[in-house]
Order: sequence, then structure tokens, then C-alpha cells
Amino acid sequence: MTTLASTIDHTLLKPDATTEQVLACCAEARTHHFASVCVLPWHVQHAADALIGSKVAVCTVVGFPLGGTFTASKVHEAELAMFHGAREIDMVANITAIKSGDLDTVFADIREIVISVHERKGIVKVIIETGLLTEAEKIDMCGIVSQAHADYIKTSTGFAGSGATVEDVRLLRAHIGPHVKVKASGGIRDHATAMAMIEAGAHRLGTSSGVAIISGSASTASY
Repeated sequence: MTTLASTIDHTLLKPDATTEQVLACCAEARTHHFASVCVLPWHVQHAADALIGSKVAVCTVVGFPLGGTFTASKVHEAELAMFHGAREIDMVANITAIKSGDLDTVFADIREIVISVHERKGIVKVIIETGLLTEAEKIDMCGIVSQAHADYIKTSTGFAGSGATVEDVRLLRAHIGPHVKVKASGGIRDHATAMAMIEAGAHRLGTSSGVAIISGSASTASY
């Protein structure tokens, strides 16, 4: 049975996150049976070691937070992360290429990472930064992510001034292929917001407020 806790990617992506904080995040994820911990690449090994024997996956970010790095760099980053224990890769799509209308580049960027990660039995979530896109661009990205055979389309990094909205989750859910799921992230800090995202069609929630969400208390966390 799916529980709210099992939809949560317990997230710590602050640039000043310490190893001690990452280990505390992992302990919380173990206790509450979250889907994963999502940490910066440098912390992947710390998280993987801390979660040995647990069903909690290690997730990390690639091309984060802007998405405008070379595809080869993203692929290498993903491969290194998986070597160190990551099993889920949240890659940032090339936002500047999307805004420039260069969708062939956007597709190729995503597809290369999907191929590499799937060869290693991992999961790819593609962050499209909904707050920077028009509705037409969001719909275009649903098609591209689906055609690239990614596992998830993800709303936001949480670092671009806006996060997930119920309306965006519904839009993405309506336009992605049947094999793609939605991850809502950015600004999900309480139980009511989390449930609204799930009801709108999200299968995963990216949040640093996982404990507050499942306990029903408020959180002031920024992501």
C-alpha cells in the first residue's frame, strides 16, 4: 500500500549542508520510511553508507540547478554519482535551450542521461523548472520527457523563485506518456499542500519538510 511517507524524497540540497546534517536526514528517512534522500553529489557516498540495509534510495542532482552544462558533463556526473551509490538521478533539463526553442538539443540531452542511467538500473527524473516556462513549453517538455523514456517529470529545482503548483501538476499529468510519473517539488511544506499535489497526480514529492508533512505540523524549510 502506498503511504504518504513513501512518496517523499527527503531533500537536503542547500549549498552549506554539512555531512552531519546529511546523516541526520538519512536517519529521518530510515525512521519514517521515505522513498529516498536527495542530496548533493558530494554527499552521495555519505548517504549511501548511512543507508546500507535500508530500503531508502539515494537520489542526487545532475546539472543542478541551472541545467545549462554540457550533456557529456551531465552524463559523467550521473555515472560518478551512481558509482558512489546513487540510484535515482534528478537531472535539470537545458532550460536555456528550451527557451531558445532548440528542442532537439533538449531531447538529446535528456536521452543520453536516460540511456546511461537505465543501463545502470537507475531512475531518471527530469526537472523542467515550470516557473520559467510557458504553458506551451511545459506541454512540449511532457512530450520530450516521454519520448526520451525518462521515469519522471519534475516541476522545479526549488532555486528559481517558484516551486510546484497544483495546476502545473495537473497539466503535466494530462500530457505525459503513461510510463512517466510526476514529481512535485519546491514549496511543499505542510500536509495539506502535500496531499493536494498527490491528488493532482504527483507520485513523488521533493521536500525538506518530510517529517513536518507526515506529522501534520508546519515547517519553515525553504525547499
